Amino acid sequence: MKRLRKNLPDVFYLALIVGAFIFVGQRIFGTSTTSGWKTDFKNASIDLDAVLSGGVPRDGIPPIDNPMFIDVLAVTDLQPQSPVISIHINDDARAYPLEVLTRHEIANDVVGDVPVAVTFCPLCNSAIVYKRTVDDQVLRFGVSGNLMNSDLIMWDDLTESWWQQLTGKGIVGDYNGYQLEIVPSQVISFGVFKDRYPDGKVLRGPRGGYGINPYVGYDSSSTPFLFQGTVDDRLFAMARVLAVEVDGLEVAYAFSTLQAKHIVNDTVNMTEIVVFWQAGVVSALDASEIDASKDVGMAAMYDRRLASGETLTFRYEDGEFRDNETNSTWNIFGEATAGSLRDTTLRQLNAFPHFWFAWAAFYPETIVYEP
Repeated sequence: MKRLRKNLPDVFYLALIVGAFIFVGQRIFGTSTTSGWKTDFKNASIDLDAVLSGGVPRDGIPPIDNPMFIDVLAVTDLQPQSPVISIHINDDARAYPLEVLTRHEIANDVVGDVPVAVTFCPLCNSAIVYKRTVDDQVLRFGVSGNLMNSDLIMWDDLTESWWQQLTGKGIVGDYNGYQLEIVPSQVISFGVFKDRYPDGKVLRGPRGGYGINPYVGYDSSSTPFLFQGTVDDRLFAMARVLAVEVDGLEVAYAFSTLQAKHIVNDTVNMTEIVVFWQAGVVSALDASEIDASKDVGMAAMYDRRLASGETLTFRYEDGEFRDNETNSTWNIFGEATAGSLRDTTLRQLNAFPHFWFAWAAFYPETIVYEP
C-alpha cells in the first residue's frame, strides 16, 4: 500500500482503503455485493461469492455518457507517447486517452453511427471496445463497483444485468449468457494516431487533472489488487500480454517477447497470423505522471492471408515491417504504405493487451507463445 500511496489522489486512496475493508468484511461477515440492485441474481453463470466490491458504489467511478471531442490537431495537453485507444469506424476516427479512462473506465459513445462502449479496466490493463446494441436495444453501460478476478464488472441501465469487462459476457441477470460484439481497436500512442488520422477526434474528459496516474507503481506490483485467485506462474503477474481467442483456442504473446522480435509470424487454430510491435507508447499505470512513464510499446495482430488467398510472411528490417513476398512496407495498423501492395489492409484480429494474471484467470488453458 505504501508504494501505491505516493502521489495518489485522495479519492482513489480512500477507494483502496475502503475496498480492503470491504474485502475483509466479505470474507469474515459474508457482506453482500448484491444489495440495492434490481438484477435477477437467480439467473447467473458465475459464483456470486467470487464477486468482490472494489470499494466504490455503483457508478462511483462515473462513466462518460456524453463524450466531448476536439480535433486531433488542436490537442495541446497530450504528448506523442501518450497512450490512447484508437477506433476507426465508417471513416470516423477517434482516440480515447487512457489518462481519461483510468478515471472513468467506460465511455458510452456513437462512432461512425455505431453505438459503442469504450472500456478500460486499470486493475487488469484491459482495453476493449464493444458494440452496445443488444437485441435491438442500445444499452448504457456503467461501473457496478464490483470486481471478479480484479476485473471491472459493468452493468446496463435497461435490466441492471452484470457484464464482465474482459470477456464482454453477460454474467448475471436478464442478459446472462449474452456476448457483446467486439469492435476492433488498438492501444497506441497519441503521436501515431495523429499521424495516421489528422482529421481524427480526441476525447476530452469532463474533469481536470487527467495527466496524473491514480495507480502509481501498479505495473510493478507483484500482488494484483483484490485478486483472489492463484497467479499462473508461467509469466509475472503484471506482465503485459497481447492475447487472442481464435475458434476456442487462446494464445498469449508476452510484450517482452514481442519487443525482442518486433514481428511474430504464427498459426493459431489454422489461422495464419502476424503480430506487429513497435515502441513509442508509455504505460498509464507506472509513474505518477503518465507521460513520464516507461515505454511499453504497442502491439496488434492481423490475419496474414490476403483476399487473393496468398499468405504473407513478415520480417522486421531497418526499423520497418516488410513482407517477404513483395517487400512492401507496412505500419502498425496493418496497412501497406509502400511497395506493390500499397493501400492493402490486413484483417485485424481481436487481440488486446492485458496483464497476464487477469487474462489467465479467465482463460486458464491459454497457450503462452514461445519463439
